[in-house]
Amino acid sequence: MSAAVDGMTAAGVPDARLDAELLLSEATGRERAALIADPAAELPAPAARAFGEMVRRRLRREPVAYILGRKGFRHLDLEIDNRVLVPRPETEMLVEVALERDAGRVLDVGTGSGAIALAVADELPRCEVTASDTSPRALAVARANAARLGLAERVRFLECTLPEDGGFDLVIANLPYVAERDRATLQPELLEWEPREAFFAGPDGLDAYRGFIPECGSLLGRSASERSAAPRRAALAVEVGEGQAAAVGELMRAAGFGAVEIRRDLAGIERIVIGEFGVEPEER
Repeated sequence: MSAAVDGMTAAGVPDARLDAELLLSEATGRERAALIADPAAELPAPAARAFGEMVRRRLRREPVAYILGRKGFRHLDLEIDNRVLVPRPETEMLVEVALERDAGRVLDVGTGSGAIALAVADELPRCEVTASDTSPRALAVARANAARLGLAERVRFLECTLPEDGGFDLVIANLPYVAERDRATLQPELLEWEPREAFFAGPDGLDAYRGFIPECGSLLGRSASERSAAPRRAALAVEVGEGQAAAVGELMRAAGFGAVEIRRDLAGIERIVIGEFGVEPEER
């Protein structure tokens, strides 16, 4: 394994040792802990060939998640490939918003692999979840994940940006937010392998949200069947790139959202912007 680590390090692969351990675990069917405890163990020829091929793919900077064909997201193990973005840990914060609010009807816009929608359905059994995406290729991945995880009856998938019906009490979106001007700074894993339409959004990265946020108000609020129920505070929660939170908060206020809240991820980056709908604008 040391040769693989050295080769990946020389190729500029971040976290080369971790990646090598994950790939070797996949090739051998052994847990990482066992491999670390016995690094000199001889590899059977089939495992050695499989490991070598996976290392060659990683040297070309293909993401580990695509090589393995799966990625963990909260309590779920999602099957993914290059039709969808690799789910990121910071995106799990959007699921936490749904849990905190005990959301009854959730719309996940730009669902990709289905990570957010399926996690919400899994962790909020009473929640009605809708997931939309304009990419039929991405929706095929999301639907396959839903079926494999036993959640196909819990999530409604739509090929569109926004559905025609409303009455949602939480809209969640992880839309493209990478600025074209930042193209040269991106790692090859993102730029050369992941679907570009899922992350580039104009010169400053805000084009998708400029078009999306003003349209969200009509989707939020009680449905006709809930009019006699106690009012529920509706909200929009989105993921943004570094340095974009303040601008996205202003877009929300301009669209009628109030009580704007900005949350930082574990790296200290302002990552999630939440706007309450139907309340007076204020900074929370």
